[in-house]
Amino acid sequence: MQNKFSANKALLWTLTLLLLTSGLATAQTPAGNHPNIVFIFTDDQRWDSLGVVQKEMAERARFPWLQTPNIDRLAAEGMRFREAFVVNSICSPSRACMLSGQYSHRNGIVNNHTDLPENDAIVPKQMHKAGYLTGMFGKWHMGDQRGKRPGFDVSKSFIGHGRYMDCPFEINGKQTPTKGWVDDVTTDYTIDFIKDNADRPFFAWVGFKSPHDTRTPAPADVNAYRNETPEDCPNLNRFPIPYMNAKQAALGAERNPKYLMDYFRTLNGVDRCVGRIMEALDKLDLTENTLIIFSSDNGYYLGEHCKTDKRMANEESLRVPLIMRWPQQIPAGSLQDAMVLNIDLSSTFIDLAGADIPAAMQGRSLAPLLNGTRPASWRTAYFYEYFYENNTWPCSVTAVRNQTHKLIKYHFHEPYYELFDIAHDPYETRNLFYEPAQANLKESMLKEYQQQRDQCGYTEPDFADTTTRTWPDPL
Repeated sequence: MQNKFSANKALLWTLTLLLLTSGLATAQTPAGNHPNIVFIFTDDQRWDSLGVVQKEMAERARFPWLQTPNIDRLAAEGMRFREAFVVNSICSPSRACMLSGQYSHRNGIVNNHTDLPENDAIVPKQMHKAGYLTGMFGKWHMGDQRGKRPGFDVSKSFIGHGRYMDCPFEINGKQTPTKGWVDDVTTDYTIDFIKDNADRPFFAWVGFKSPHDTRTPAPADVNAYRNETPEDCPNLNRFPIPYMNAKQAALGAERNPKYLMDYFRTLNGVDRCVGRIMEALDKLDLTENTLIIFSSDNGYYLGEHCKTDKRMANEESLRVPLIMRWPQQIPAGSLQDAMVLNIDLSSTFIDLAGADIPAAMQGRSLAPLLNGTRPASWRTAYFYEYFYENNTWPCSVTAVRNQTHKLIKYHFHEPYYELFDIAHDPYETRNLFYEPAQANLKESMLKEYQQQRDQCGYTEPDFADTTTRTWPDPL
């Protein structure tokens, strides 16, 4: 009797152990063919600041001498999205859009001085539920938010904009000194995370500081492009509506050779860091089943429309690079011209991890696009929003962009509009809104604007800053 009891007890413990082990395995390993994911994004990198894009643009290229061999390799081995946009072109809001999969008016981050609430960190939480270990490395920039980054299992990040050299990091919330160029340090931490978790599914969120102003290139790049200068383009001398009479735009900075060239010198460092991450995946035999996504939080003016920075709704500000490489699933060297948004990335991560996309997310998974096709129901237009920030330009801006045209509204005390035919005027030099001959186009775009506004549930949140400055008459 005792022997039978002992045998049954041993069997019970064995079954319990198997169940516990099975549960642990389920928590660590997603079912099916789900990739490791490494999301790399820069700060203020415009869509055309890649060597592969400059080569494609040929005679239209402003920076034909730009070299980004590692990122170009990523494109050659994966898919490059040529119509990728942000729904709010400013640092913290764009990051919150990607973390929450929601527009700024929905997630509550409408400026650069608000911490991200724990509940808005939807992506890392969903990835963790799907069985991934999640890590956040580098630039977080939700105001000056401190502490371990919401939702992530591991975070090695710096506060606010940090600094380019010897930047202090917070390691899971504990401040730690570092040495060297900041994006190299971020890359070191990322590679350590990949090595430490090579035998389990991981999700790495990698934020580079470059090429955000004020720029300090890595020591190896301080003399890069010394004998090069950007080419001119048709909109260098065209002021946007808020500045047409007042001429408030500072013409000095964007014509300053060092200011301009340090932008590209810091991108040299970014390219080298991307190459290091790719090399680490190769050495660990993880390349085939790791999805790398490369993008940026927003675009950037480099003298176009007499401006630097971003925020407004011109192409230089809205468009970002987007490349995805996953050798098992994505055809090498493929191009995708579907209109995609930064709020789509979060849905894509969660979908490819095998988890359900929360209903609160407003983006769409890009998974159906990864074979090079485009569903007939895919979007052909989208709504853009930017909310005025105290002590910055411009006023609040909303816009609608479809595949051929764009309508921009500047939120003054009276309505001021711009309407561009992007297909025939890609530099946005001719405002068609006030031309009588364009009445039908104007009516059509106003309807498109209202439709897209309603579709995303736009409201001007009461937590947005208030426009208090006196704006010049733009007409």
